[in-house]
Amino acid sequence: MPSDNPIGEPFFELSEVESSNNYAMQKVQAHLAVHGTTWFAHFQKAGKGQRGKEWKAEPSQNIMLSCVVEPALLSVDNQFLLNAAVALACHDFFKLYAVDKTSIKWPNDIYWEDRKAGGVLIENVLSGERWRYSIIGIGININQTLFPVGVRNPVSLKQITGKTYDIIKLAKELCISLETRWQQLLLLPASHLLKEYSVHLYKLNQSANFEKNGNFFSGIIRGVTKTGELLISQDNHAATSYSTVNWVLP
Repeated sequence: MPSDNPIGEPFFELSEVESSNNYAMQKVQAHLAVHGTTWFAHFQKAGKGQRGKEWKAEPSQNIMLSCVVEPALLSVDNQFLLNAAVALACHDFFKLYAVDKTSIKWPNDIYWEDRKAGGVLIENVLSGERWRYSIIGIGININQTLFPVGVRNPVSLKQITGKTYDIIKLAKELCISLETRWQQLLLLPASHLLKEYSVHLYKLNQSANFEKNGNFFSGIIRGVTKTGELLISQDNHAATSYSTVNWVLP
């Protein structure tokens, strides 16, 4: 699947699909996609979110897309760095329109103030020590203003700015942001992306509430490790790293 295409080229629109990530995976497995290929879904009947959750969105109101990338030049140990690069690209894009108050809620949700504006789901395919390809799925709320009951604290660009946007134009701008961060991932030291990612963390250096194995606790977020664990300090002690922890949000 070698290709010099930038992310977003070619760019296909799908009127309806079960899941853009599943669709992209099927195309890759059938050798019908190259690095950079992107599918934009106007409607997903069964969109995929983190941890098996469903991503629900009104038709033709938001960005819902999946991109194929081939991380052949990256070590399989760098999977979190891809996550960080994609989250930063989404942050760059959203902040351009929403301006201040945009952050990254660990590991890869986009927040505006205390409300969720978007999320990322990356599915990696490995073959031994070789990182064959990744499917980057992104959902960002753009023009939707009414959300299903039970969706926690959603927000869209339209709710923030009062403006209605051309979602295809914005989706292609997001692809440009993704390509910029992809090139940084390939060319810059890992510390560069990790530092930027940490700077933009939701609740950085603030107290937050968490749950782990049924135990609830408060701690101060201090950053992330190079492998993506969240660093949380409690009672002025040194920070502890957590590979999995659940947020307890207001």
